[in-house]
Amino acid sequence: MADIQLDYVVPDADLQPFVTLFYHFKADLPRFDDVERADHAQLRFRLSRGDGSYHFPDGTVQPAPEVHVVGPTSGAMRTCADGPVEVSGMGLQPAGWAALLGIDASAMLNRAIDGELFFGTAVRHVSDRMRAAQTTAEKVAIAAAFVQCSIAGGETDAVTFARGIDAWLAGSPSPDIEDLVCATGLSRRQVERRCNALYGAPPKLLARKYRALRAAVALANGSATLDQLLEVGFYDQSHLIREVKQFTGLTPGQLRTEPNQLAQLTMAQRLALGGRVHPIISDT
Repeated sequence: MADIQLDYVVPDADLQPFVTLFYHFKADLPRFDDVERADHAQLRFRLSRGDGSYHFPDGTVQPAPEVHVVGPTSGAMRTCADGPVEVSGMGLQPAGWAALLGIDASAMLNRAIDGELFFGTAVRHVSDRMRAAQTTAEKVAIAAAFVQCSIAGGETDAVTFARGIDAWLAGSPSPDIEDLVCATGLSRRQVERRCNALYGAPPKLLARKYRALRAAVALANGSATLDQLLEVGFYDQSHLIREVKQFTGLTPGQLRTEPNQLAQLTMAQRLALGGRVHPIISDT
């Protein structure tokens, strides 16, 4: 575990509608090869030299340029990079995606793209400044300033809609889409279209994703058993195992007894942020 370090930083209140968490990651290894769980979209700055790539759940393999955007993911993905590795980045809230990128998130599901295509060559100067910064706090301050300058700001319609979706996802272990339709006042088709545009997936897939991620965290920290989890929306044990494996890359047994290093760090540190961030972040 000492070979890998992951530090999370909670965004200031004005950036929380746009950024889930800032983070700084280091792996003092000749080659990093691990599995990342399904997640929000990410904006990443690769501060170390060498090549990297993502192996997405649909079988697509794409490179990781110096500055790159990873779209929302529908399942676990494998991340490979020449070591030693150093990356600073942030998770993008759906409203952050809309403000920073302005394209339909479903077009970037399980995809990575060069950040220069969105932000221009000037984004390399941001990367250079982060590389020269000495501490995580300094790197995060540079990233936060970049976001502040890049977003339109204010309470956008995307922020309001995303808050409703997140509340729906966090409000039940197995949320019903009809409850979401009633809460938003939109038609089912409108809700699905907006979810695809901001989250990269329709509500049904989002509900599955976050149900599985919550179950994975509960299994890993021992707060729930398989039998208890079967009572919150899984059809049977085989269904639970399949869903958890799809979205985390690990079986329930592996989560309990042999989780990979990245999974251990991600789950433990996010869970420790409970009360400081939305449960859709800390509990998954």
